[in-house]
Amino acid sequence: MPPPHRALLWACQWSYLRSHLRSRSWSISLPGLRASRLCAAALLALMLPLLSPHAAQCQEAALAALTPAERGYVSQHPVVSLCVDPDWAPFERINEQGEHEGIAADLIKLVGQRTGLRFELVRTRNWDESLAASQEGRCMALSFLNASPKREQWLRFTEPLLNDPNVFITREEHPYIAEPAGLKNQTIVLPRGTAIAEYVRDTYPNLRVIEVETEPETMTMVDDRKADMTLRSLIVAAYTIRKEGLFNLKVAGQLPQFSNGLGMGVARTEPTALLSILNKGVRTITAQEREEIINRHVNIQVQMGVDYALALQVAAAALALGAVFLYWTLRLRRLNAELTRVSQTDRLTGLYNRTKLDAQYRVEFDRARRYGRPLSLVMLDIDHFKRVNDELGHLMGDKMLVAIGQAALRSVRATDVLGRWGGEEFLVLCPETGTEAASVVAERIRKAVAEGDFPSGRRHGISAGVATLTPEDTPDSLLQRADTAMYEAKNSGRNKVCRCG
Repeated sequence: MPPPHRALLWACQWSYLRSHLRSRSWSISLPGLRASRLCAAALLALMLPLLSPHAAQCQEAALAALTPAERGYVSQHPVVSLCVDPDWAPFERINEQGEHEGIAADLIKLVGQRTGLRFELVRTRNWDESLAASQEGRCMALSFLNASPKREQWLRFTEPLLNDPNVFITREEHPYIAEPAGLKNQTIVLPRGTAIAEYVRDTYPNLRVIEVETEPETMTMVDDRKADMTLRSLIVAAYTIRKEGLFNLKVAGQLPQFSNGLGMGVARTEPTALLSILNKGVRTITAQEREEIINRHVNIQVQMGVDYALALQVAAAALALGAVFLYWTLRLRRLNAELTRVSQTDRLTGLYNRTKLDAQYRVEFDRARRYGRPLSLVMLDIDHFKRVNDELGHLMGDKMLVAIGQAALRSVRATDVLGRWGGEEFLVLCPETGTEAASVVAERIRKAVAEGDFPSGRRHGISAGVATLTPEDTPDSLLQRADTAMYEAKNSGRNKVCRCG
């Protein structure tokens, strides 16, 4: 006999299945199969693992832990007027009945249930009208958007309801996009009034931006060769490509430094208590709940009856479809992992690049500052490297950078972060490390280089500067002190380690 709590969960799942089989199913077009038949098969073969949203409804939802003052605010101001994007499926839209639906709507509904707030939809015709309504004070909050400097002039932002990467979408024949700044004579199509359009225009002036009114237009323009690419949310891209049948398109790259952190924007004219309450509601949403909501909306929903007799006839097709989905999911994960690796790696040495070092340095600096922990930097510069290039050629210079980078990598500790800072300079981040221990790391690298056998057939040296975080330091000043110590080592004879006092 199953345990009582598991029996209750099974009962909840079965009641949900019986009550929804007659009204709702999921369909995806396949050659030679009618949509209704595939819906039936997909329901019976694939829906049982996805029933946990209803099972979760059989348990009491976690309520946000509000302070007495916040509970008083909710009691006196229970209604929050809300503007949304009326045409941004599957994230959100206003349907034919004038209702807010989609991933954002379901997430915001959970926030309302767990805080006691009630969201009242302000209907608009498009996203520009929603932004204008927010600026004019006709709605207290915007539903699902990225923060940007322009928007922060009149909005405060909650923690993200959902994080989703941005990817470049191109036609199949377009090459992989490793660095957008290197593209020439390329056009990118983006929806009007979005944070990503603002970011691309400011960050990549080499790209010519074309703005359109709706999300599907961005994809169809790329498919019709009216634009070279678009940059969209991975979830929206997958949904639109499948819904519109745009199978000539592909994911051609990722923009890791601008991921979608989609939260709610609260008008600055509203009390900060509202922002605090919303944040506490957002924090109650679990990763499993987010995944279930995404799964619920990424597939296309249709209303129809179900002929159970057809289920057995197409079960094999449904299982085959599941296998295809699994294959492409795993392949996409591998591609995303490779994209992440490429975006963080120096192509020549295989070490972390400047972008990764910058990001990791900010993380370690903030952690050390917050918890009062030590943090040291070691700045390294190869001595007389110009001679190698001038006398032995740039190809030998490249080989020397690789060899010295590997010698340094063998000399650092597992907790250290080593990368190429630029040219012949390297940087080591040493978390939880004071000046003495960081100097030991620097000396170990210096000795490994000084005693190493390299492709040039010569002996080489490296100068190192060590600096440790002080209460007065900023991220820039700590880097500057490590750089100053490194130049002190060079000016006092090279091939040595100097500390910044």
